[in-house]
Amino acid sequence: MPYLARARRPCRTGRVTASLETPAAPAPAAPPDPAAHAAAAGVPDGAAVDAAAVLADARAHLVPGVADRHRIIGGGGIETAGDGARVRLSNGRSALDFGSYAVTLFGHRPPSVVAAVHRALDGLPTSTRLLANPHAAGLAARLAALVDPGRLERVCLGLNGSDAVEAALKLAIARTGRPAILAVEGAFHGKSMGALAATFDPVRRGPLAGFLGDVRHLPPEPAAVARALADEPAAALIVEPVQGEGGGRILPPDLLRRWARDAHDAGTYVIADEIQCGLRRCGPVSLSVAHGMRPDAVLLGKPLGGGVMPLSAAVCTEDLFRPLLDDPYFHTATFGGHPASCAAGIAALDLLDDLPFDAVAADLAAGIAGLAGRHGGVLADVRSVGLFAALQFRSPDRAGLAVLEAGRRGLLLAQCLTAPDVVRVLPPVVATPDELAEGLSILDAACRAVARRHP
Repeated sequence: MPYLARARRPCRTGRVTASLETPAAPAPAAPPDPAAHAAAAGVPDGAAVDAAAVLADARAHLVPGVADRHRIIGGGGIETAGDGARVRLSNGRSALDFGSYAVTLFGHRPPSVVAAVHRALDGLPTSTRLLANPHAAGLAARLAALVDPGRLERVCLGLNGSDAVEAALKLAIARTGRPAILAVEGAFHGKSMGALAATFDPVRRGPLAGFLGDVRHLPPEPAAVARALADEPAAALIVEPVQGEGGGRILPPDLLRRWARDAHDAGTYVIADEIQCGLRRCGPVSLSVAHGMRPDAVLLGKPLGGGVMPLSAAVCTEDLFRPLLDDPYFHTATFGGHPASCAAGIAALDLLDDLPFDAVAADLAAGIAGLAGRHGGVLADVRSVGLFAALQFRSPDRAGLAVLEAGRRGLLLAQCLTAPDVVRVLPPVVATPDELAEGLSILDAACRAVARRHP
C-alpha cells in the first residue's frame, strides 16, 4: 500500500493502525508528475512517505526485532530510493551502502541492468514453462562460457543463494547414493533445510537438529577431509573460499586444493559456494576455479541479478548434473529461470570487465589497514580481499555498536551472523574515490565512538 498521508482507524484491539488510502480523483489536465506516478504504483515518494506507519506495520506484521533495528539505524527514516553507492531515506538523509549483504556489487540501479529488466517486462514478464525462454537459455550459456569453460557446462537457476545450495546438494546425494555431506566450521550456506544442514550455526540449527541429516563440519586443517572420508563416505564437500557470515575468514588456496584433491580421490563431489565472494567481489569470477580446485559446481547468487532482481545459479559439471539429464523434473522451481531475473543476470555479467575492481580493492585495502593501525584498542584483526573487508572487533557488543554508530553517520554495514564480533565492509565497485574515503572516515568515527563506550 502507498504510505502517504492517510486516515487512521483503531483496530479491534484498540491499537491504531493504518487504513487503505482512498484514491484521489485524477486530474486529467495536469502534466505528468513522477512523484505522483510513483505513489500510484505503490512506491512512496521520500518527501510524502509516512515512515512511522511503515515502521509500525513492519513491527506488527514482519519481524519486530528487525524492524526495531531498521528504526534505530535509519533514525526513524526508511529507504526510499537508491543510486550507485547511496540510498536515500524518507527523512532527507542519505547513506552509503557498504552492506546489503554483498548484493549491490554494481551499485543500486545500474542503468544497463534496469534497462534490461524493463525490456524483459515489456515483452514476456513470466515464462510459460512449456516453451523455451531466451533469457534463461542465454544466461546459462553465458555462465558456462564464463565460470570454467569446457568443464562446468550445465546450469540450474534459482532465485536465492539457498536455491543453488539445495540443487547442488540434491544432485550430489542422488548421483552418489550417499546421504552425507562434509562442510566447514564457520560455514554459512543459507537457512532452508538442506542449506541450514550445511551451515555451522548451532543457534539456528538447534531447534531443527533432528531433521537436518548427516553433515559433518570440519576444522580448517589440511588432513580434515581425508580423515572424515576415511571414517565415512560423503556425497559432497561444500566450502566457501571466503566465509561470508562466518567472519570473512579467507581459506588458504593450498588448503582448498588439498581438500578438493582428497575429496575427488574418494569419489566425493566438490561444491564451491561463491554466492557472496564470487563474480569478482573477491577478485576472480570464481575463486575456486582460480585456485585450481576443479570444483564440480560453483554456486553464484547475490550480485548475479545485478542488484536489481533475485537470481542464483549452480554451474555444474555434466557428471554432477546427471540426475537432471536422466529425469528432467528431478529438481524444478516455479520461478527458476525467471525471464526478468535472467535478463538482469546477462546485463550484470556484461559489467564484469568494464568496472575498476582492482583500483577500488586497492583503496579499500589501504583504508582498512589504516583503521587497524589507529584502532587497535577496539579491533582485534582486519582482513581484506578484493571488495570484501572484515573488521574483527574485540567483542560482539563492540561490533554491533560500530554498525549502529556507522549507520547513524550515514554508512550501512553488515555484521556477520555466525561470527558477530566481525563487521563486513562491502563497497560496490561503482563507489567513487570520494565515496570510499567518506565511508572510511565514517568507519574511523564509528571506531572512536566504540572506544569511548568500551575503553
